[in-house]
Amino acid sequence: MKLRETLDSKDDARGDDHVGSSHDTPMRKDAFVLSDMEKIEKIQGHVRDIMHTLGLDLNDDSLQGTPRRVAKMYVNELFGGLHPDKKPTSSTFDNKYKYGEMLVEKNITLYSTCEHHLLPIVGRAHIAYISNGTVVGLSKMNRIVDYYAKRPQVQERLNIQVVKELQAVLGTEDVACVMDAKHLCVNSRGIRDIESSTVTAEYGGKFKEESVRREFLDYINLDTEF
Repeated sequence: MKLRETLDSKDDARGDDHVGSSHDTPMRKDAFVLSDMEKIEKIQGHVRDIMHTLGLDLNDDSLQGTPRRVAKMYVNELFGGLHPDKKPTSSTFDNKYKYGEMLVEKNITLYSTCEHHLLPIVGRAHIAYISNGTVVGLSKMNRIVDYYAKRPQVQERLNIQVVKELQAVLGTEDVACVMDAKHLCVNSRGIRDIESSTVTAEYGGKFKEESVRREFLDYINLDTEF
């Protein structure tokens, strides 16, 4: 009882003001000892225990398959981006057109999962870069967002991870990303504010200059100062 009260008091004191300690997703060294199928089997059992504890009748036709469906969804879909083997390859090409202005890919669909409540994060990502001699396929930017989004996340970390990955792929610091997303941990529980969304931004290289940053924001039609 005392342990539970201590944990509850820590959670109450922390509230929703969670701060990540690293730009990297926190992972154990033995994260990939189990195969995906072994993880599904273990998670299935845990989900079944949760549902049983809640008082649900797992013999009901509608609920019998839920533990396995949830386990497969976690491993293969929602959190598939945890596995480095699923990281998208990002081939680059010479900038033969000598295009020297920023390239913007906006309104990239963003689906992720809040790591504090395991509830959805849904929104849009807007990416820009200025080529230093190489370009990347347009769909690769979408795939990079999708890969890093498919893991328990905080939006700030996700934003940074996308920028750092593209900087590494393109060999330039001149990359920017703005994300605007709704967090269902805010919209559907707690304060239950369905109208609010969270905007984050990460600017590298030339995008730290006000004029370049403003041009990017004009492209994506966001007037807010970041």
